[in-house]
Amino acid sequence: MNQPGVLSENGVTPASGKPIPRASFVEAIRQTLSYRDKTLELVDRLYRRYGPVVVVRTAMMPIVSLFGPDANRFVLVDRDEILSAKRAWDLIMGRIFTNGLLLRDGADHRHHRRIMQPAFHASALREYVDRMNPHIGAALDQWQRAGDPLHAFAAFKQLTLELASSIFLGIELGPEVERLNAAFAATVAASMSIVRVRVPGLEFERGLRGREFMIDFFGSLIGGKRAGDAADMFSRLCHAESEDGGRYTDPEIIDHLIFLMMAAHDTTTSTLTSMVYELARHLAWQERAREECRAVAADALDYDELARLGVVDLILRETLRRYPPLSTIPRVSQRAFELGGYEIPANVMVVVYPIHSHHMPEWWTDPYRFDPERFAAGRAEDERHPYLFIPFGGGAHMCIGYRFAELQIKAVMFQLLRRYRWSIPAGYAMPVQQSPISKPKDGLPIRLTRID
Repeated sequence: MNQPGVLSENGVTPASGKPIPRASFVEAIRQTLSYRDKTLELVDRLYRRYGPVVVVRTAMMPIVSLFGPDANRFVLVDRDEILSAKRAWDLIMGRIFTNGLLLRDGADHRHHRRIMQPAFHASALREYVDRMNPHIGAALDQWQRAGDPLHAFAAFKQLTLELASSIFLGIELGPEVERLNAAFAATVAASMSIVRVRVPGLEFERGLRGREFMIDFFGSLIGGKRAGDAADMFSRLCHAESEDGGRYTDPEIIDHLIFLMMAAHDTTTSTLTSMVYELARHLAWQERAREECRAVAADALDYDELARLGVVDLILRETLRRYPPLSTIPRVSQRAFELGGYEIPANVMVVVYPIHSHHMPEWWTDPYRFDPERFAAGRAEDERHPYLFIPFGGGAHMCIGYRFAELQIKAVMFQLLRRYRWSIPAGYAMPVQQSPISKPKDGLPIRLTRID
């Protein structure tokens, strides 16, 4: 294991140990061309054919796919710091989301995470919820006027961007909202571009232009944020200090904001859209959730009350299982290591898949069925292994804002359920893009009915 592995005709063969099965050329092409839309189908096919470890040869580097909760734990905990998140994510989106928290390793990652952590403590979250609620109510009241049917994904994206702008940036967006929204959409799409050269009109070039717009936009606001004492995320980052008195530089603040804004509104948009779809398919669950929300006297809930929405919580967890916002978690091996009798070489992409772990029939009952009760006390299928249900990752890189995301989703769903019923046409099936972030390819048209 002191020698790095080498590639052979039959797979990745390390210095010792059994060789890793290698996917066929056809399967490698499928992975490259169809991954966005068929992530689960493609990786499950690899798992069924080759087992828990398989290598796919790509133009970028060999990709070693690992399947199952034990593999998830090994990769996400990474006690010996064998694996690099930075090297993996830099290859995928380093030019787009440069130096975001996810794109850091080791002591550097821990340093930046510690500085940022107070912005997600309970006291800050309480304030965020109080500030969100009026925005949510005002936005939802306008939805029926937007036409029928309503395209849920675009409506949620507009709402969550406005919430992120208010809470993270501390500003109310005016004419910039459409351009900022387009910039975020372009950057996320570019992170999965096959052609990664700056050619005008291509997807990757649009992503780079989106990033440049955000650098200029956020950079123009830093001076005022440093001079003020507001409690929004932007201001907190401008004033944050490490234990030794270190502070973020202007470029570091911008890098963190670009990444956090993407995570704060794209992932919540994804989950809210998927929840609405499943509740339109399963009207009994929609009514159960509505009854829970309408039984509360308040028009909006605070931090503590949101945690007590039991039915909504079950639906949220099942939605995150079926449609994890991040389907794939990559790393790059810094040195060779052993796992399950296989020795994984250095300098290969090592990948685990939340979307696959969430659909393994070895662990979940009828995993392709929408069944929120699987998370209820007494069944608790997610507790069969601590790294089986990983919608927010795990270990040192577990999403720092997962509690904020859950609160925002519940706050929106609470007010939505109290105002509207919604449905989809008979026989409709939402066409889903599963990577890089789960979303409907048709925007998810729904029909809203106002509740008096």
